[in-house]
Amino acid sequence: MPDDTRQALRHLFDTAVAAADPMVSIPGNFPDRPKGRLIVIGAGKASARMAEAVESQLGPCEGLVITRYGYDRPCQGIAIAQAAHPVPDAAGVTATVQMLDMLSGLGPDDLVLALISGGGSALLCAPAGQITLAEKQAVTAALLASGAPIDQMNIVRKHLSRVKGGQLAATAAPASMLALVISDVAGDDLAYIASGPTVGDDSTAADAKVILTKYKIEVPQSVRDVLDGETGVLPILHPVFDSVENRIVAAPSQSIEAAKALAQTWGYSVQILGDDLEGEARDLAVSQAKQATDIAQSLACTDPPVLLLSGGECTVTRRGNGTGGPNAEFMLSAAIALNANPAIHAIACDTDGVDGAAEVAGAIIGPDTLARAAIRDLDPVAALANNDAHTFFADIGDQVVTGPTLTNVNDFRAFLILPPVVLPSVV
Repeated sequence: MPDDTRQALRHLFDTAVAAADPMVSIPGNFPDRPKGRLIVIGAGKASARMAEAVESQLGPCEGLVITRYGYDRPCQGIAIAQAAHPVPDAAGVTATVQMLDMLSGLGPDDLVLALISGGGSALLCAPAGQITLAEKQAVTAALLASGAPIDQMNIVRKHLSRVKGGQLAATAAPASMLALVISDVAGDDLAYIASGPTVGDDSTAADAKVILTKYKIEVPQSVRDVLDGETGVLPILHPVFDSVENRIVAAPSQSIEAAKALAQTWGYSVQILGDDLEGEARDLAVSQAKQATDIAQSLACTDPPVLLLSGGECTVTRRGNGTGGPNAEFMLSAAIALNANPAIHAIACDTDGVDGAAEVAGAIIGPDTLARAAIRDLDPVAALANNDAHTFFADIGDQVVTGPTLTNVNDFRAFLILPPVVLPSVV
């Protein structure tokens, strides 16, 4: 059992990330070589690493994948394009057009191997109708700040796109397609991973308009025109999907289980609260902090440490102008709720190494977090109100910075609850 709680929590997070490494999850899922051409495409934060894994087994391949800036990998034949995330940019549009051109004109003897992971919604960008990139960027930014859950955001994204909601698969027809998918969404719903470029969706343009209204997002006339017409999203039972297979190769549950297995070797008692939890980050933090506090009050000195694990994807409704992300905001809210409880330590990080738009995975807290903040004259309540959790944790040295992890199976959260210490009696 590790003596240092911070190192233990970080090791658990690193184990969760390692379990989702495409080099581990991709092998064993390769198709037989087709009679015709094999084209490898992909989009997402893990797509370049997935392409690297493919070529480590199959050798040089023809293709193109789009990943986030800084997430490229050396490949032998597959071209790696880098673009912006979470708000798309011109590089993403250019690469998406190149990908669509690559898929056009394929025949029934050809096979497309699609490598899909979280982040593909922004990286795979081809605005529908007369929507400009600037308009798409504005709508995306507004959605991200609205507090809308990812499935709601992705419904809107699909109906404003020429590639999402099964349209990428349709472009490749009549070629067959095998999509290898790394899940970053609650419930591993393929329709919402990267906005489902290889699967159909039964949502409608009317649904997208309802979401925009609900979250009070103003849109330009070009967006209204697209949503007033027939968008290109394909229904789930469209015949094009008869030649498409979607296969999840890594998911949040596998990473949570890997962390659990490690913790159990240390003698921890582990409870998994769920791998698909959603909601406002600060509210979920208060709820889990209460669970941890209740457990701490019930532990005897002879009990083993208790570890609470959870995954999923929290959201943040932007109220201030600070720098933050859902994991850092979760930790800041938890620190306030725990109020320096001496028994509880915690970590929350995004497995892709990026929490929100910052190059920070998340944060780690302990019983001394608030005291160290007070020494620096930092107000955690004010920081939370301003959505400024990254600045808060940077100032006290409690950020978790990993750099690109080359995978993405959503958020990882852990509360470590230690039993009370028996102090020696004084004679």
